[in-house]
Order: sequence, then C-alpha cells, then structure tokens
Amino acid sequence: MNADALLIYRALLNLIAPPVTHHKAVCGQDEPMKIALLALLGLALGTLGGAALGIGAGLAWVEIFKTTSFEGDSGMLVFFTFMPTGAAIGGIGGALLFGILAIRDAEIAIEREPMRQRDR
Repeated sequence: MNADALLIYRALLNLIAPPVTHHKAVCGQDEPMKIALLALLGLALGTLGGAALGIGAGLAWVEIFKTTSFEGDSGMLVFFTFMPTGAAIGGIGGALLFGILAIRDAEIAIEREPMRQRDR
C-alpha cells in the first residue's frame, strides 16, 4: 500500500483532526453558552435557597410579631408571602452571581505559566 492511499484512508476514517477543531476547543468559542448555563444553574439554586430562607424569615416573623393562627393565617402568610418573595429574590440574585462569575471566568486565562524551578 503506498503513502497516498494510506493518507486517503486516514482522511476517510477521520484519524487526522483538522486544525479548526483544535482551535475551537482551545479558544473557547462556546463562552456565551457556558455563561447562560451557569446563570440558569444559579437561578435554580438561588430559587431553592431563597425559598428556604423565606420560610425561615416567615417563621421568625410569625414568632416575633405573634401573628394569629386563626384558620391558618400564619401558615398562609409564610407560604404565600415570604416563601415566594424569598424565592424571587434568591433566584435573581443567584442568576446574577453565577452569571457574573462565569463572565469573569471567561476573561481569566485558563492556562497558567509553569512554575520555575528554584536554583539549587
């Protein structure tokens, strides 16, 4: 088998990666997708955390201000006022925080310079 035929077979089998693939993998052209996905993750985690903190704040409110429990008023106050408010604030805050962190991470160089050996 001659060298030309071997190169054709390698090209057909895609054993030689084109330099464009390497360029896309190294240069990180998918940064907007990474930022969007991290912002969505921050939204989900922030919503859960904010809802939990909202429930805690609502329970504290009920205990401190002695809200009446007639026909479940205190429970409705906590779960229909404090929990959605905390979830909204936490979701927006988490999405902004994770989005800003993703944007800043995209600006930072990923590869670090190798450490120099100390002279002995």
